[in-house]
Amino acid sequence: MADWGPVFVAVILFVLLSPGLLFQVPGKGRLVEFGNLQTSGISILVHSIIFFAILCIFVLAIGVHMYIG
Repeated sequence: MADWGPVFVAVILFVLLSPGLLFQVPGKGRLVEFGNLQTSGISILVHSIIFFAILCIFVLAIGVHMYIG
């Protein structure tokens, strides 16, 4: 059986942390902008660091596991 927990966590975080979709840190005019659907290079870097940190917490520290089948 394969462990699908990290895959599901990564997909959900990727969708939620896409820069400009729900929020963007840093925004173009403010520190945080919501739903502007625009992005910048700095924003991509910040969101990728946040993604990596939360993914490590869920997969390594908490240990999310899902076995299907």
